[in-house]
Amino acid sequence: MSEQASPRPSDPDVHLSVFLHGARFDFAACRTAALIFVADWRSHHYPDAVTVIPGGAVGLPRLPNERLYL
Repeated sequence: MSEQASPRPSDPDVHLSVFLHGARFDFAACRTAALIFVADWRSHHYPDAVTVIPGGAVGLPRLPNERLYL
């Protein structure tokens, strides 16, 4: 499997924006992994530290270790 391939091709990708220590990081993730990541991130950081941005995620790097959130 390619590093840029979704672990769930049937699940649409979303655009995640993560704010960490003053830096913003943007990633693509399948919807299921993104929902679990958002819940986990918000439970360990402040609630606005991660956002799902409407629109495409084309060209963004995949969320690191995305498969762990499935």
